[in-house]
Amino acid sequence: MSGGALIGEVGPPDLHVMTFNIRRRIDRTWRRADRWRDRLPKIQKLLREESPTLLGVQEALPDQAAALAEALGREYRFAGHGTLPGPTGEGCPLFYDTRRLELLDWGQTALSDHPDEPGSRSWGNLIPRVLVRAEFRDRATSLRLVALNTHLDPFSRRSRARAAEHIRDVVAHQELPVLVTGDLNARPRSRAITTLLANGALRDAWDRAERRATPPWNTFGAYREPRAGSARIDWIAVTAGVRVLRVAINGRRINGGWPSDHLPVHAVIRLPETGAP
Repeated sequence: MSGGALIGEVGPPDLHVMTFNIRRRIDRTWRRADRWRDRLPKIQKLLREESPTLLGVQEALPDQAAALAEALGREYRFAGHGTLPGPTGEGCPLFYDTRRLELLDWGQTALSDHPDEPGSRSWGNLIPRVLVRAEFRDRATSLRLVALNTHLDPFSRRSRARAAEHIRDVVAHQELPVLVTGDLNARPRSRAITTLLANGALRDAWDRAERRATPPWNTFGAYREPRAGSARIDWIAVTAGVRVLRVAINGRRINGGWPSDHLPVHAVIRLPETGAP
């Protein structure tokens, strides 16, 4: 699969939503495919071609988040920071196109028993996990929405399930349409996903889509040709009423390789009138 925009820029009233684990920068790695200096130009090209309206990123160190902001252009801003006090460490920033979206409010909490304590850990995860919440107004339609972005623990099933339960509870208290993006490290029939979708408030965008632009690739690509299967661990979920027009998993090569060990997931959505003020 070669480069080129898979979805690209969309016009109102639609929104192009994207989730992407960019793979944190590791200064010493034996795999050339994993080197940040080799992957950065690929990420830059990908983002400039796709021009998402809203982008949930995972594993972004502060310098990586700055590089993504530069690649997207001066019209973009982001909300969110590292998981550790300072703030430092990898984060889950939400990037948004200010030409379409006005940021009304945002916050970041730890996924733990002490959500207001940066760097806190609970439920069995060794690395702090966070949830970034942002409320936006679409400048073109005046409709409002809430976006949640996260990265769940890859090792602890208990941690993923507890975090999914917490996210589901956050969604239940929202009056506006909600989008959830993230690397959930969980497959479709896993405990974490069944917990997240349990009460029907959230729906899997892949299942809800009117059109699928690609096969259901495994989203942990590991710098190899994409393969179809059940290992879809990067997710976009929406609340009832949000129309999902298209979905895609981006397995395209860019400049001869892949920008991350994860494949980006895209959705073109349309908000319901319930998002009106």
